[in-house]
Amino acid sequence: MARNDRERFNREPKDDLIKKTVSVNRVTKVVKGGRNMRFAALVVVGDGKGRVGAGMGKAAEVPEAIEKATKAAQKAMFTISTKDRTIPHAVTGVYGRGKVLLLPAEEGTGVIAGGAVRQVLEVSGIADIRTKCIGTNNPINSVKATIAGLKMLKTAEEYAALRGKTVEEIIG
Repeated sequence: MARNDRERFNREPKDDLIKKTVSVNRVTKVVKGGRNMRFAALVVVGDGKGRVGAGMGKAAEVPEAIEKATKAAQKAMFTISTKDRTIPHAVTGVYGRGKVLLLPAEEGTGVIAGGAVRQVLEVSGIADIRTKCIGTNNPINSVKATIAGLKMLKTAEEYAALRGKTVEEIIG
């Protein structure tokens, strides 16, 4: 194994990422010999500059579950389309019975969101946004609905490029 290969293999992952543990659930499986306790962790990861991802990990110990969830979240990272410090347009993210309404806000508004949705938006770097959870406040469904909503966002330039027109033609 060459020196470069060894350095690449042993290199630590990027540490400039913001990691937040949203929830840790204890899961019990009843088996013939008794009960098996395991833990499921939900983690969101972002760089604070428009990239975010969420992941779940399951293990016998909490730190292992969080580590697995963090790796899954890093693999699932994607870039969000933003306009200044907010989102370009209103969107509703849906996952299961959970819906999250994401609305752009004026500068200085801050992140108006609750629980799991707030943590996703904080690590993503969106500074001004209003949200509303509809249908469920389950952290897993809320995070996945928020991620689904963020994936649907597109700027006017992106829509214009998709349609082969200029921004002025689309906006009117």
